[in-house]
Amino acid sequence: MPDKRDNVITWDQFFMGVAIAASQRSKDPHTQVGACIADTNHRILSVGYNGTPSALNDDDFPWGASDDPLHDKHSYVVHAEANAVLNYRGSLKDMDGASAYVTLFPCHECAKILVQAGIREVVYQDNKYEGTIDNQIAMRIFDDCGVSYRQVKTTY
Repeated sequence: MPDKRDNVITWDQFFMGVAIAASQRSKDPHTQVGACIADTNHRILSVGYNGTPSALNDDDFPWGASDDPLHDKHSYVVHAEANAVLNYRGSLKDMDGASAYVTLFPCHECAKILVQAGIREVVYQDNKYEGTIDNQIAMRIFDDCGVSYRQVKTTY
């Protein structure tokens, strides 16, 4: 019997790879974000990416930043983490203790959603907003709620 392969990718690499693939579905020209939620048995529960709500035609909404909220993409985009939670079709109890793999460290609003869903670990690839007030609030939410977070840089 031949020896099995021993150079397989890790679970972190696999789930982050799924999050990266999901991010490629985003229509946002500046920031593409993906999320993958996996349970403690290494099963993917859900994925999401940043984009407009499914009922809206994303061709009809602005993709740039603007001082006018009616013409600013941030007014219309649902973040990847929120979409991953919302896309799940099972019981949210299934997410209790799960890990969220995200290509970008969550904002404070997504931090609240992840905590509320029962996520206990956030694995992120990039934290381009590190040190901002929003980032500090998100970290405090995770810290105060016992959610661990760690950065993983994936390379294949």
